[in-house]
Amino acid sequence: MRRLPHYGWLGLLTILVSQACMLAQIEPFYHWHTPIAWTGYILLVDAIVWKRRGNSWLRNSPAELFFLACVSVPLWVIFELYNKYSIHNWYYIGLPRLLLLRYFGYVWSFATILPAIFETADLVSSLRDRRAAPDRLDPHAPRRLGGLAWLSVAAGAAMVAVPIFVHSTYLAAPVWLGFILLIDPLNARAGHESILGDWYRGQTARVVNLMAAGLICGLLWEFWNYWGGTKWIYNVPILPDVKIFEMPILGFLGFPPFVVECFVMYVAVRRLFWRAAARPIAI
Repeated sequence: MRRLPHYGWLGLLTILVSQACMLAQIEPFYHWHTPIAWTGYILLVDAIVWKRRGNSWLRNSPAELFFLACVSVPLWVIFELYNKYSIHNWYYIGLPRLLLLRYFGYVWSFATILPAIFETADLVSSLRDRRAAPDRLDPHAPRRLGGLAWLSVAAGAAMVAVPIFVHSTYLAAPVWLGFILLIDPLNARAGHESILGDWYRGQTARVVNLMAAGLICGLLWEFWNYWGGTKWIYNVPILPDVKIFEMPILGFLGFPPFVVECFVMYVAVRRLFWRAAARPIAI
């Protein structure tokens, strides 16, 4: 039996200290709890995955984990731009007055998003499957797309384009679904990890792991956000007063597809810019 690595205990301690100090409104935790807690969470979950499987992002793929954190920032900025100029579904309060400090907080917080969800998907996978290590990617993905796949690409392109020209708080769904339909078939055609490729091979484990990770991370995002001095507030038009923490209850339906969307977007970026061996995601 492997022991939990020391950095896992450090991650747990970071979460507990930050949570307690945030509730007591002690700085810097009161206004910086989100990036601090998520950093601790990534360390803790990675350690648990390594303990269960002997294989984890931090221990076995640290360079790609750093790349993942870097990619996480511009990918989330895409959604911030949609929100700012089109759907207007959330806004922030309690941000630092000093602009440089504010942007440091943005980068740190955004850099935790993809590592947190992929670490969580690995944890879910390790709980659902007791194998010692994740399978490697099956290289025999579909290289030719059928008519339905190209229809998916066209529909996805339309969905991500419409909110650019039509601004409405009701257009969140196309933003959270469009990139999946647009990009995933292209990842499959290129022979990289994809939901469509899994479907061709009769595999569903990855999408289940990703969607479960979306629900877990969604609950934690909202739980850690609720009492913070710096936080986001939602402007969701459907059942806005029926909430779990700050999130209107229907908004939780967006977390599972959001994580799948993060997966397909990251795979697309990775296949363009990452030249080393890639770590399988969520299997």
